[in-house]
Order: sequence, then structure tokens, then C-alpha cells
Amino acid sequence: MTSPNADLLQTLIEKTLRSGADAVDARLSESASLSVEVRNGDLEQVEREESRGLALRALVGRRQAHVSATDLSPAALDALSERVVAMARMAPEDKYCGIPDASEISSKRPDLDLDCDDTPAAEILEERAREGEAAALAVSGVKQTGHSGASWQTSRTWVAASNGFVAERSGGMSSLAVMAIAERDGAMERDYDSRSERRKARMPAAAEIGQTAGERAVARLGPRKLDSRVAAVIFENRLANRLLSAFVGAISGPAIARGVSFLKDRLNKPVFGPTVRVIDDPLKPGGFGSRGYDGEGREVSRKALVDNGVLTQWLLNGPSARQLGLTPNGFASMGFGDPPGITTSNLDLQPGADDLDGLMKQAGEGLLITDMFGPSLNPNTGDYSVGVSGFWFENGERAFPVSEVTVAGDLPSMLLRAVPGSDLEIRGSMNSPSLLIDGLSLAGR
Repeated sequence: MTSPNADLLQTLIEKTLRSGADAVDARLSESASLSVEVRNGDLEQVEREESRGLALRALVGRRQAHVSATDLSPAALDALSERVVAMARMAPEDKYCGIPDASEISSKRPDLDLDCDDTPAAEILEERAREGEAAALAVSGVKQTGHSGASWQTSRTWVAASNGFVAERSGGMSSLAVMAIAERDGAMERDYDSRSERRKARMPAAAEIGQTAGERAVARLGPRKLDSRVAAVIFENRLANRLLSAFVGAISGPAIARGVSFLKDRLNKPVFGPTVRVIDDPLKPGGFGSRGYDGEGREVSRKALVDNGVLTQWLLNGPSARQLGLTPNGFASMGFGDPPGITTSNLDLQPGADDLDGLMKQAGEGLLITDMFGPSLNPNTGDYSVGVSGFWFENGERAFPVSEVTVAGDLPSMLLRAVPGSDLEIRGSMNSPSLLIDGLSLAGR
């Protein structure tokens, strides 16, 4: 049995084909969210949002255009279908655009357990936020909080295309974030903790999140500056996924097709150390990035993007695969009303043998990075630099906090030397354990 929203999309696609399109895809989304924020014991904000919108893409030959709308009345949809076709006829030709052939679309619709709890009362979210804040303020040295917020969100999306693809998906999330501000001798430092889960029952206790935020802030008090040097660096697991994100950008099909990637010549060659594996699993039940089909309706599956250090494939959608003369492999981000991009799903760099303490012992001395800002990456060469703060460690143990340090290196060789720890935590759709990398340049005072 089809739903009214699925029927609406099919009707719109048929109208757009009658208006002169050769191919059409569309997306209808509904979302709702509720968030509550408290600060220093006071309720600061309660925000409720609901939205509904539609996106429509039409292709005329090798020309395409896309539009969006919130007015879903029959007259508005008639005008929308006519307008998008007129726009497509005026658009420049793109010889790589298109939608999959009917033989390429997936018929699988796995149950991935992505739904969240029912809408909570605002008072329940307020209670969680207050509990998190109280735990942070209870940590000796914490002066105040920057914020403590609890939120809930849910969404449902229907997609369809003129090649016969039709699907529906829903999902949601509960979250809590606390930022603590510590003070000593008039100097302040801040840090945070946050967690999100599909269901509240899987969340750590609000007090645990608040206490972690407070302890992290206090630990940063009294930072020193470092003299410039070359040293080992450990990217804490909460930050190491940013290196993984840069890696993902470098193996995306569009970057390879344009020749603007520092890994463009590394397919089927080592890009990490010989024990490293990077796995993308779109079919993980309850995963933050789980999906039963890609953004163009193609089949998805678990893949090792890096196997024993070797890069096994590019991330391809339909347009980039056509440009490279390859076959799409399920990494299209959500199109259906928009041109598809590139995305991974649940991407994890697999853990190694040693925990964070073990990595510090292995390195002896160096810099543990717990915060970073302003990263700079040259996509062609991989030259990389980032401002950081964290802790200097000696004899395998934390010695003192540091701030205002710039770390620099070239990402290709950094990834090859990266030693993963065992502390992989699943906090989002892209995760990494802590990464130890030796021989990086530190610019301090």
C-alpha cells in the first residue's frame, strides 16, 4: 500500500514528464525537533520546529535543473513541474548528469532500526539539561557553563524517480551537550562533552556527560606554550575522525575526476600502515549513517575502503563514475530532487592494540591533541596545518596542558605513519580511535 506522500511524488513526476522532461526524480521530507537549553540554573531557551518540503529535479537531454518548494497545493505543483523543465532547457549541458537505468536500482529495503523515541515533553529535556549542567558545576574548578542543551529530532523522507525507484525512510536522534568553563587566577578554559543516540536508553547518564565536560575543562587550566620542535603527536579519538574526513574527501570520485586530490595516484597502493582497515557499513542496525540504498537508489553494501593499508576504491556516484569510466559503487549522497553528491555511511577506522595510555607509552613524549581549530589542507599536495591545544606528555604520561600550538605535516605521509589506538568510540557516522603520528612539526613560541 502506498502512502499519500508517495502518491504525491508519483503524480508530480508524471506531470514533469508531460511537461517535457526526459527523466525526473523527487524527494518529500518532513521533520520535527525539540530542544531545551539551560545556563547557570536558568531555563534559557525552548525551541520547537516542524518543517515539510519538496525537491524536484528534471533532466532534458544532458541538461538538468532542480527546484524546491513548501507549498504542496495542486496548483503550486503544476507550476513547479513546468518551471523546472523550463529551467532545465536553459541550463548548460552536463554530459555526465543522469539518473540510473531501471536495471541499476535497488529493490532491497532492509529494516535498519533508525527510529527514535516518541516526542518527549519539554520538561523531560529540561531535566536532562539541568542534570548535565549540575554535574559539570559540581566539578571543583568549574566556574560556570557555556550551555547545557538536550534535544530530540525526527524525520521521514519519501523519494521517487521516473526509473521506477520508490522508497521511504525515517529516523531520529536524542542528544545532550554540556560546555563547562573552568577558572583559575582569572584565566578561563572551556571544554565540552556531548552524545547522541537513536534512543535515550542508549545514552550515557546526563550527569556522566556533564562531569566529563567539567573535568576536561579543569584539566586545561594553566596551559603553557611549547618551543617549536619536531615531535610525536596523538590525535585524540574525538578529533582523529577529522583526519579521516580529509582522507574521504581525497578519495571522492569528483575530486579524482577533477585531478584535485593528493591521493589521485594511490588506488590499489598503500595509503595507511599495513595493519590499518577502514570499513564503511551502510547496513549497520541503528547506525548514525545507515541506509538501505544510496542517494541515487543503487544498492549498498559493507566495504573495506582500506584493507591492510591499501586503498581499494574511489567513492563514486553516477556522474563521477561516468566521468571516470567506472561503475558507481553506492556512495552517492542524497539526490532525488537535487544532483547527488558523495558520502560515506558508517565509516570506522578499525582499532589497534593499545589504548590511549599505551600510545603515549609507545611514543614516550609528545603532544596529545584534545582540541583543534582552523585546519588548512592543500587538496593537491596534502600539505596540512592546524591550530591545536592539548597536553604535553613525558615518559608516557601527561605532564602539563599546552595551548597556541600549530601542528604541520603532509597528510599522505601522516596517514602512512598513523598508528591507531584501541579506543574507538561510535559517536557519529565517521569514527576513529586515537591516532599516533610521529615526526610532526610543532610551531610554538
